[in-house]
Amino acid sequence: MKFIRKRKIIEYSIFNVFNLFIIFLFLFPIILAINTAFKTPLETANSVLAFPSSIYFKNFTEGMRKSNFTQSLINSVTVTFPSVVLIVFFSSMSGYSIARNGHWSKLIKSLDKVYLSSLMIPFQILMIPVYKMFKNLGLLNSLFGMILMFTGNSIAYATFLYVGFIKSIPLEVEDAATIDGCTPFQTFRKIVFPLLAPVSATVAALHIMWLWNDFNISIILLQKDTVRTLTVKQYYFFGAYSAEYGMAFAAAILSMMPVIICFLFMQRYLVAGISSGAIKN
Repeated sequence: MKFIRKRKIIEYSIFNVFNLFIIFLFLFPIILAINTAFKTPLETANSVLAFPSSIYFKNFTEGMRKSNFTQSLINSVTVTFPSVVLIVFFSSMSGYSIARNGHWSKLIKSLDKVYLSSLMIPFQILMIPVYKMFKNLGLLNSLFGMILMFTGNSIAYATFLYVGFIKSIPLEVEDAATIDGCTPFQTFRKIVFPLLAPVSATVAALHIMWLWNDFNISIILLQKDTVRTLTVKQYYFFGAYSAEYGMAFAAAILSMMPVIICFLFMQRYLVAGISSGAIKN
């Protein structure tokens, strides 16, 4: 018994040490960014890991000025939140149609496979065609064009989550609404969509985080300084022969705050929404 107990204590200790190591690996870049943001350029050049001798706020003020932070923040908000609203709107209807009509329509059922297949296509393959298409349509350097691109690029995964969640909703609820005289659209709007609150919050939270942090699409479609988002502005702190790490990390910390706040408010829906979408599919 003593041997078994000692073995369990050792296993438990090893497990905790391993967990602490993993936590450290995840937190280290954040700690390094915060540490560097409050250091002078000279302190950063002398040692990346050393703590600052005093708090240096000039990185934040200069970083905001150089990145045109206010305008970039407005641009990020303008393309992120309308895109998320459109993603939730179209994906919920798409997921509802596939979940409820896929069993009798091969065309609708095939859409689910098309969506899943599209998730495996790397964006790097689409970069040049997307650029040419948006250039021909006059949507380069357009926030409206970015909203269209974000929405179209995100509907597949969001629909995947909705399909799984909708299949868990009993059909009897919709049958009762039909008996009461609701049309299919009224049934979806008044009965089904309110029940999708957990997965809708999951879709919204995930896509706020992804779209806010997007770099690949933004740097291709937003080339004028007046329409660049916060993530693209981070790129210009690093030149060919110099790098302003303090300003870059300070601006990055400021740009993370809105999405962190949104994530904290919506995190309780994430696990329920993702697990429902994955298990029931």
